[in-house]
Amino acid sequence: MTGPLPATTRGGGTLVWAYLSLALSTTLVGSYVGLSKLLVAVFPVFLLAWLRFGIAAVAMAHWVRRRPEEAALSRHDRGLLFWESFLGNFLFSICMLYGVLHSTALAAGVIMAAMPAVVALLSWAFLGERIAPRVGTGIVFAVAGVALVSATRPDAAIGTGTLLGNALLFGATVCEASYVVIGKKLTGNVSPRRISALVNLWSLVLLTPVGVWQAMSFDFMALPGPIWPLLLFYSLAASMWTVWLWMTGLKHVPASRAGVFTVMLPITAAGVGIVFLGERLSGAQLAAFSLSLTGLLLASWPGASPDKARA
Repeated sequence: MTGPLPATTRGGGTLVWAYLSLALSTTLVGSYVGLSKLLVAVFPVFLLAWLRFGIAAVAMAHWVRRRPEEAALSRHDRGLLFWESFLGNFLFSICMLYGVLHSTALAAGVIMAAMPAVVALLSWAFLGERIAPRVGTGIVFAVAGVALVSATRPDAAIGTGTLLGNALLFGATVCEASYVVIGKKLTGNVSPRRISALVNLWSLVLLTPVGVWQAMSFDFMALPGPIWPLLLFYSLAASMWTVWLWMTGLKHVPASRAGVFTVMLPITAAGVGIVFLGERLSGAQLAAFSLSLTGLLLASWPGASPDKARA
């Protein structure tokens, strides 16, 4: 998938494709959360992030150039691209990777359950989006569902994470919510593919000094062979596929409503554990999934035009 969404009328095929793109993006993020934990056990955090952005920069080189039908970047757009990269890529990656190192996967799931609510609040504060009652109710259901599925995981206990790790994970949640809000402003003027490429390039520039510093003392020859394809998948999924899918969907959906789709991240992570790791689905976990999916349906069910979600 490398092209723009089909140009159909608002509320028809475009909205369906937008919701699908948002869901696929956060589902893919959830699928590589476990992978990032494997990689961070092998690579230093800054080196891992630098390699990710470097590999993705090569893959997206042909997305950087402006298409003939696209307008030139304004000074305002350039500023938004920097902050999108700094908060949503650079700072999010550092806070999340270090947060997981100093905390637990369970704590990460519980804290990230607040993301839809944080997105809605930032959308109201910075974009002037009105949170419709049905969307607000959907956010409550989504947060409750993800918190429940995190709290009932049998492999960890709440409270085992350190204060520093939990604070970093909450910082990552705020950074990701900021990414959603800033992205909404960008999608009005810049194509999703070019946003993905430029944001990744900014992140590569920001991380190059510390990435090169850690690479100089790292023994790449000692890495096991299977790590390289895992690193390649992680880099392309995290920096290329998920960003493009998210920006594609965000172009047609208010940020507060799009934020609800972030519940797919921890849901997918739990699903991977059930399907591939043999974890059993308890009654409480089933209830959590039901709550989260109800939240998605409440927020995304066809109704008023998305424009009416704005003040």
